[in-house]
Amino acid sequence: MTVVDALRRQGLRVTRPRVAVLQVLASGGHHDAESVRRRITESDQPASMQAVYDVLAVLVTHGLARRIEPAGLPALYEQRTGDNHHHLVCRRCGAVTDVDCATGAVPCLEPVDPAGFIVDEAEVTYWGLCPRCQRSDSRPG
Repeated sequence: MTVVDALRRQGLRVTRPRVAVLQVLASGGHHDAESVRRRITESDQPASMQAVYDVLAVLVTHGLARRIEPAGLPALYEQRTGDNHHHLVCRRCGAVTDVDCATGAVPCLEPVDPAGFIVDEAEVTYWGLCPRCQRSDSRPG
């Protein structure tokens, strides 16, 4: 499905800023708003930070993007939505990698005691050192 189809399927108007932001997210990975804006402007399209933030908010609200907020890092956005995946975050360089849930489709949505809440989302973040940072630790210095 193209980004235009994805926007239409959610009942959203197809605008240049929405298409541009969604194309950046569709390239994969986790992007902060500034890197989204930079990639758009590198493709010779004007993009203000406010426009990027506005589009990202709309995409998250309509399920076309996911916002994660690892402690100490800016909010990050990705296109992978609608599944129960989690994230690995490097404590040193901030690299973020998706990781599928280790125990099945949605077990994290069933807390031992939901305290009266209706749970609709769970966010799990694993912290450690990425392979690149581990290699730099093992080099003689």
